Amino acid sequence: MPNQTSLPFPDPEPPRAGREPQAPDVGPAADEPAHAAASPRETDPAQTELPIAAADAPRTLPARRAPPPRRPLWARLLGRALAPWIELTIEPEKPAEHDTTAGRPVCYVLEDYGLSNALILERACREAGLPSPLQPLPGDPLGRKRAYVALSRRHTNALGLAPGPEHKTHSGSLARLLDAHRLDPSLDVQLVPVSIFVGRAPDRSTGWFSVLFSENWTIVGRFRRLLAIALNGRNTLVRFSPPVSLRGVVDEGLPPERTVRKLSRVLRAHFRRIRAAIIGPDLSTRRLLVDRVLAAPSVREAIADQARRDGTSTEEAWKKAHAIAYEIAADYSHPVVRSASFLLQPVWNRIYRGVLVHHLEQFKQDAPGHEVIYVPCHRSHMDYLLLSWFLYTRGIVPPHIVAGINLNLPVIGTLLRKGGAFFIRRSIRGNALYSTVLGEYVAQLVADGYSIEYFIEGGRSRTGRLLPPKGGMLAMTLRAYLRAPTRPVLFQPVYIGYEKLMEGRSYLDELSGKPKEKESIWQLLVGIPRVLRQNFGQVVVNFGEPIRLDDVLAQHAPDWDGRPLPEDEKPAWLAATVDTLAQRIQVNINRAADVNPINLLALALLSTPKHAMGEGDLLQQIALCKTLLAELPYSERVTVTPHTPVEIVAHGEEIGVLQRTRHPLGDVLSVDDETAVLLSYYRNNVLHLFTAAAWIACCFQNNRRMSQARVLQLGRSVYPFLQAELFLPWDEDGFVERLARTIGLFIREGLLEPIEDGEERILARYAGQSDEVFRLRAIGHSLQQAFERYYIAISVLAKNGSGVLSAGELETLCQLAAQRLSLLYAPAAPEFFDRTLFRGFIQKLRELKLVWTDEAGKLAFDERLAAWAKDAKVILGRELRHSIEKVSPETAKPAA
Repeated sequence: MPNQTSLPFPDPEPPRAGREPQAPDVGPAADEPAHAAASPRETDPAQTELPIAAADAPRTLPARRAPPPRRPLWARLLGRALAPWIELTIEPEKPAEHDTTAGRPVCYVLEDYGLSNALILERACREAGLPSPLQPLPGDPLGRKRAYVALSRRHTNALGLAPGPEHKTHSGSLARLLDAHRLDPSLDVQLVPVSIFVGRAPDRSTGWFSVLFSENWTIVGRFRRLLAIALNGRNTLVRFSPPVSLRGVVDEGLPPERTVRKLSRVLRAHFRRIRAAIIGPDLSTRRLLVDRVLAAPSVREAIADQARRDGTSTEEAWKKAHAIAYEIAADYSHPVVRSASFLLQPVWNRIYRGVLVHHLEQFKQDAPGHEVIYVPCHRSHMDYLLLSWFLYTRGIVPPHIVAGINLNLPVIGTLLRKGGAFFIRRSIRGNALYSTVLGEYVAQLVADGYSIEYFIEGGRSRTGRLLPPKGGMLAMTLRAYLRAPTRPVLFQPVYIGYEKLMEGRSYLDELSGKPKEKESIWQLLVGIPRVLRQNFGQVVVNFGEPIRLDDVLAQHAPDWDGRPLPEDEKPAWLAATVDTLAQRIQVNINRAADVNPINLLALALLSTPKHAMGEGDLLQQIALCKTLLAELPYSERVTVTPHTPVEIVAHGEEIGVLQRTRHPLGDVLSVDDETAVLLSYYRNNVLHLFTAAAWIACCFQNNRRMSQARVLQLGRSVYPFLQAELFLPWDEDGFVERLARTIGLFIREGLLEPIEDGEERILARYAGQSDEVFRLRAIGHSLQQAFERYYIAISVLAKNGSGVLSAGELETLCQLAAQRLSLLYAPAAPEFFDRTLFRGFIQKLRELKLVWTDEAGKLAFDERLAAWAKDAKVILGRELRHSIEKVSPETAKPAA
């Protein structure tokens, strides 16, 4: 059996609407002494894992029995009748492979009794090579000639009516089994929890009508169960959990009644956790959740404040808050999610060549017991559809997704809301009522244990780089946790990589200056046929290294004692914690990057003026990039295409990226100008992976020789700016160490030649236009434009003087200078004149105190900035520096 005791999701709340409530069996019985509730061995089931076997007993099932026992006649007959309607998916796939312990009897435990459950369990055990549940345990302590028990019977009759209060809350058979252990010290039964879901098997799709009878939180009667098996029996999931040693439970020494109650509670909590992970939490209706939000003290206070500001009644302000809450709130529907999965499967198969996922199993190991917040990069509208679909088909409940209000379109908005999306406005500044309602809604989701997904970049990246993070949703999540720190929060970064973007054309238009088109239902409908006719290559979803909020708080809020904070309290460390968390998320997304064939083609071809290479040169450059990635790994979670350079070129031609021109002296592979602009997007996806190699190559673009110490010293100087722009993971010493290792690889590959000059080591590149020089320049080209942007900003500042320009004015002038440089000389990538990149560089200059704001709000600087500019001259050629200085404007032109 697997060696974990729970799935990687927080325990769900106690059942709410739609599921028969279990007895609130969490405290001592009425006839027990009061101190019994405080026993250290009894804990809240929502926080309790299943008890594990004793330390000296392996947590595995006993060896299978041979020869297999003969099945009872009734089981053979009914099993034969049921067989055509049932097809099982068993988790783990081969539980019997972990079956290494002999001589221990096994008893299975189900959540509910039912003849169909017994037959399904028996068949699953046969297929998995496990002991039969229809054979009695040694001595038959259950007295029923079987080896399985259930916590309770189905609590509804055929009409679905609930029973009276007299039904039992735990299994009498379980109590008898525990009593048998007290009477026989040698007995040690392994209790194996088994969860059965009819109509919720991973990687399957069912018909439309079947969705109505798929597995959910409602306990159904016999007739509905029969329909569910008839319609969805071929989608039956059976999950075996790790065994529990009943000997260990009995040896705890609790009184018999308390022992059975505690074990029953823990088992119920376990089954709820499994059910929540498979089919999602037991969702409250949208109306009930909105009512809870509006009843919160903070919202009531905000309503009163709104009424005073507007000069209206409290009732009018309440209506406004109610409208806001309904505008925001999701309305999750399991049938809609199931139907969407049914629809999306053929769509993905048609437009993509596959969806690959890496590190999911590691995620499952890291996340048990946490509130999971998915924080993916945002590059396409497909991001949230792909991630939710993938999670659902892998048996993981889809998260609630933060979506922009611009996507709340007719029909589409309703479907997204039913799929778990909740909508927020782009800007909430100055709207205290909206901010309070939204914050309370997020707090309710976090408190109820829902997984959430949002994009901290705010919008989709138009350049392929990660955008500077926005901390609004992070701050709401953090404050929600601080006010009710009951379940630890885990942020899960996710990298999503595409070979071809659906929005590529619109991104080109926006980068060229056209305004962003507003989303519309008509635009969507018109675009569907075009999308379905294209091949968008392969998609890769990589789960990055998770970030535990408690670890971040321990570092940045060491004085916080773990107690809830009042809603209106804002600790001094809150803002810094949010900023740190945002940076770590972006760094960890980049550390889970995927390098696909299009990324490698873009890196090579965009390094040449005409975006063309001879086939041999292109193959060599791709091989060099793969060597760098393999021998100097960026992170253990980075994945690289396994294709050879020849296969990568063939793939580029197949999906229409490359054009081949036949020639007697060797074929030439190229891309047209429009495709080249699009390829810059895919190059930027992985630019950070080659930062160290590109920096070294840049040092030798305009220098024949340079000492290794100088290369490392300049790298240390420029690294803070590269780190801020590309979200790199190292400190300055770590980057310098990586530079030294990369230099060693360049020397081995023949790209650089070491020359010993006394105690100083000189590095030299080859002269002329050799293959080695060509490959070195191609590697450095991807980073060259970053230094050109830096020099533009320095040049504009120096030309205008200290205390003349504000930060906003400097951004505008830098953007104008970059645009003009691109028009007058070689065209650059679209992000070359991206205002956001200039803003980040200016902000880093201020953080390093190279510039500062004077009393008039202008940027001041001293001679240290000139020293930094002098270092930049080492990298840039004289002609380029002259061009930049020439186009740099002195003052902003007044508006017309």
